[in-house]
Amino acid sequence: MECGGQRWLLDSGLPDLCERFAPGSFAGILQTHYHADHAQGLLALRWGVGLRIPVLGPDDPEGLADLYKHPGILDFSEPFAAFEQRPLGTLRVTALPLTHSRPTFGYLLEGGGRRIAYLTDTVGLPDATRDVLRDLALDVLVLDCSTPPRATAPRNHNDLTRALESIEAVQPTRALLTHIGHELDAWFMQEPRELPENVHLAHDGMTL
Repeated sequence: MECGGQRWLLDSGLPDLCERFAPGSFAGILQTHYHADHAQGLLALRWGVGLRIPVLGPDDPEGLADLYKHPGILDFSEPFAAFEQRPLGTLRVTALPLTHSRPTFGYLLEGGGRRIAYLTDTVGLPDATRDVLRDLALDVLVLDCSTPPRATAPRNHNDLTRALESIEAVQPTRALLTHIGHELDAWFMQEPRELPENVHLAHDGMTL
């Protein structure tokens, strides 16, 4: 994310962060949670040298290996609390609790005249989070959706049915489905399937 001349990473799942980003090229990391697919890049990044890198997210010392015990240059000292608002330069960030198997936050990002909610990983939305978002005029909702419609309720990630229910409840101008699994990809490729006009599949390299 870039706002007001600052860049923040949103999650750190790529294992080659050190190769992708020169020292000092981002202000810090907004971490949704500490499952490996979202945080494994921290394991190598911590052994860098130079300025400390703030990692802001839910307080979860047992989240991934020994990151809290041996943080290196990473600074976990200022985790978010649920529904806390915090200015990061000209960007205003609100931590929104989600429903997942580890403590997980989505983030409401407000800056540059835009309002974007990034919500992954989750099954549905907690009532309090949904109520916050439905009272806002969201420009973009980026929402977890891993699988095609399921007959039974999924455990850790939205299927398409649950994702569309959350989008209908929040009413963003535009919605992007992310955290897409291979099964959902194949399901859309097998035959043309229509989504609501304001709902699209996110893809690698997309910019908002």
